[in-house]
Amino acid sequence: MRNLKALCLVLVAAMAASFSLASTAADKIAVVDIASAIFSSNAAQESIKKAQTNADFVALKAKFEGSVADFQSLAKEAESKRLTWSQEQLQSHQKKMEYVKADAELARQKIQGEQKQLEQQIMQELGPMAQEAIQAVVTEEGVTILLRAESVLIAGQESNLTAKVADRLNKMTK
Repeated sequence: MRNLKALCLVLVAAMAASFSLASTAADKIAVVDIASAIFSSNAAQESIKKAQTNADFVALKAKFEGSVADFQSLAKEAESKRLTWSQEQLQSHQKKMEYVKADAELARQKIQGEQKQLEQQIMQELGPMAQEAIQAVVTEEGVTILLRAESVLIAGQESNLTAKVADRLNKMTK
């Protein structure tokens, strides 16, 4: 009797496992990186290119690069002449370097702010279309479970829909 109960339990467990595997096999699981799809689209790339050629952005970038070059020049000068300078000259030079460094840091922060604002603008403009593109690709591919690529440790290239979503988004924004 005991062996019969054990055999029944084993059979029930095996059947439950096979039903579980069968339902998983019927599901098609895919991943997508929404931000990557949006930012690799032609519309996003055009917006980025336009922003980077904007006169204000170009001037800001030139200011940053100029400040960095000035700081490097002052650092080289300090390295070569430091031993011959008086304490006052050394302090004055360090003050100049601090001002130039602060200018460079401020320009860097402004550039980052501009880039962040552009990213948000692109996401707002293309986000709803990206959702439509995702829905269309999911329907076409017969996907039943869609996961964010960031939340998956390993996914094969065949299960990644990012490129297909980007292509669909390109077609939608033409």
